[in-house]
Amino acid sequence: MLDAYYSGKVERISPEAPVPILNVKHAESRLGGAANVALNIQAFGAEPLLCAVIGDDRYTASVLELMKKHRLNAAGLITSKERISTVKTRLMGSNHHLLRVDEEMTTPLSAKDEKALLSVVLKQMKSVQAIIFEDYDKGVITPRIIEQVVKEATKRKIPVVVDPKKNNFLNYKGVTLFKPNLKELREGLKLDTDLKNHTQLESAIFQLKNLLKAKHVMVTLSEDGVAITEGNKKMHHIAAHIRKISDVSGAGDTVVSVATLALAAGCSVPQVAAYANLAGGLVCEQVGVVPIDKKRFAAEAQLYQL
Repeated sequence: MLDAYYSGKVERISPEAPVPILNVKHAESRLGGAANVALNIQAFGAEPLLCAVIGDDRYTASVLELMKKHRLNAAGLITSKERISTVKTRLMGSNHHLLRVDEEMTTPLSAKDEKALLSVVLKQMKSVQAIIFEDYDKGVITPRIIEQVVKEATKRKIPVVVDPKKNNFLNYKGVTLFKPNLKELREGLKLDTDLKNHTQLESAIFQLKNLLKAKHVMVTLSEDGVAITEGNKKMHHIAAHIRKISDVSGAGDTVVSVATLALAAGCSVPQVAAYANLAGGLVCEQVGVVPIDKKRFAAEAQLYQL
């Protein structure tokens, strides 16, 4: 995805309609979506291999230029004439979010594009230590891709981490770490309770773990931190650190990136959750979708004795 930002000042209302007029002072584009996950991984010194589908359109060059600028490997990108590139344009006035405009397709990949993406993913798997499914419900990740990649990863003993959305929620069978937020957990299991009760929350998380046959389920709970399973009965709850929240955009990307790196590095289950929780809170203090600052993360990890 591309995240585009137009920032400026609102000083008057349009004579054409009762809407503010934004006088743009600054415009920029950043890599978003799965590419933001890749940037977070890169920020910690690991090498991400990004596999995705982009459109063959006016945004293609921008995506590839930004990939090159950030030294991201573009070998796993598939350019499709059948799809448009996903672009999220945010209008910001005096650091306030005024409007977001989305350009995207959410229909499933064609058989041709699915085959091409699956082929490149399986090829890249020969040299990786972990796999992340960063699912945004845009139709790029299909049930067949999930099944084939998880099957091959299991054979190769590669941990698979999932940041899910609604459509494929229960398709990720047998993964290593499944990371929904509280809203996704409720919707995915079709629950009519808010899960504020600790017992209800724990029950729902283990219900999901059993349905997916996942090794671990980690649920992000916003201001309440994160909860993660260890084994079939044990649950760890990591409290959130007090923050001045500026923007939650991209926080989930950072959480799944750090959790995956910690998992691949052999950290304990509580450590995986604690590092991910710390990272997610840190990026919320910055405006826009931005990768984590490694030095600041290290300093705060030391401060909190993680």
